[in-house]
Amino acid sequence: MQNLAKKVRSRKLNTRVDLTAMVSISFLLIIFFMVTIELAKPKGIDLGLPDKYPGCGGSYGCIDANRIYTILLDDNDKIITYHGLLSYPRQNPKEIKYGKDGIRKELLISKKNIQEYTGNPDKGAIVIIKPSKKCNFKNLIDILDEMAITKIDTYTIVDDYTPEETKLLAAN
Repeated sequence: MQNLAKKVRSRKLNTRVDLTAMVSISFLLIIFFMVTIELAKPKGIDLGLPDKYPGCGGSYGCIDANRIYTILLDDNDKIITYHGLLSYPRQNPKEIKYGKDGIRKELLISKKNIQEYTGNPDKGAIVIIKPSKKCNFKNLIDILDEMAITKIDTYTIVDDYTPEETKLLAAN
């Protein structure tokens, strides 16, 4: 009877939880959210615009108007360019096309002519890009690509049209 009186005890096992998988998932989630937060931040391009000094004359301050090359963008892939100021252009405004035989060729010629005019390779063309309200975003990106291809470093995007430029766009 002694054997029957003996209680059967179950052997206690050490319970151990393996958290390796949980730690791995936690780190993956942390990395995922860090990357998505970084990608969600807005990216912008800093533009350096010339100061406007009232004593220097001209709408662009003390910049030599012979260095200014203006590109007007309109709908239907229309580009109108002129060199200098519209009131006193160095060349008449003309409509050109996108591509290597169009705007790229014109930019390279203007860059070369302006560098010869200034006599300093560091003082090249100052390109003013003026997209109209009808211009699509692709055309603006294409012009910015042309600035990178032709290695023109000094350019700006301006959204104010003069009345003369508005008439010029309407006429063409």
